[in-house]
Amino acid sequence: MRRLPPLRSLEAFTRTVRLGSARAAAEELALSPSALSRRIATLEEFTGKRLFSRQKQAMKLTDEGEAFYRAVAPRIDALADAIDGQVEDGRLHRLHLGVMPLFGSQRLFPRLAELRKKHPQLHIDIDTSPHLEARVGDTLDAAIVLSQSPDSALYSVRLDHNRVFAIADRATVAEVGDTPDAARLARQTFLVHNELAESFTAWRDEIGLPELTPAAIDHFDSGQLILEAAAQGLGIAIMHDDHLARAKDERLAALFPDIEVESPFSYWFVCRPGALETRAVRQFHDWLVGARL
Repeated sequence: MRRLPPLRSLEAFTRTVRLGSARAAAEELALSPSALSRRIATLEEFTGKRLFSRQKQAMKLTDEGEAFYRAVAPRIDALADAIDGQVEDGRLHRLHLGVMPLFGSQRLFPRLAELRKKHPQLHIDIDTSPHLEARVGDTLDAAIVLSQSPDSALYSVRLDHNRVFAIADRATVAEVGDTPDAARLARQTFLVHNELAESFTAWRDEIGLPELTPAAIDHFDSGQLILEAAAQGLGIAIMHDDHLARAKDERLAALFPDIEVESPFSYWFVCRPGALETRAVRQFHDWLVGARL
């Protein structure tokens, strides 16, 4: 059997890369900074490669280190998963997950049975309260957020790209007409999510009416309620095209669907970098990325 490097050295290396900080990795592993450095030095000696460049207190991956990480990290994760599969400790693994309600109902919940079948010991507490991103690492282990760009201190994975649609009941769509008209649109009420005001601005600019001032803009903290309000004829909802497609509500239609309006917002999975080392977060993350909800 071919000789392998010490697992502790590999662990020190991958933790340092994923956490982005030698100090944070040392704290996670309950090591002194010098002990962590010795473990990484052992791995560098074994591989004959300089994996990090060291500048004062900072450690930055070299090109060789990045190539080594890309080659080795997936196999280390696969080994960890294989060992997890053989450890029958009977314990539940609980994930405190923040989710925006519309993503939860339209995209996550229809697929959760797959996750339960794959990881029967993984159980998820769902939190749909506001300000999810700010609570990651505190009351939440991870979250799925709608954001322009998540906090750079968080680990993040972009889950989609979207277009902005103006969505209304069919009577309103007929009233507004097939082409953007400032006078007709100015008589309308628009429905906008509290945290996504930039979507209305992007849509207004793209249809060529940057000065448009509607009769009113009503704000909601729930995408589901915005869609229902639009279906009831209470206004024009500014939403993602994906929200309309997944709603499958025959009462609703899009205004000017041929005009391409790129959304400033995307759905992202976010967590603290160190949280990826916990079984519950890692299992959910790997399933979510692979499932392409």
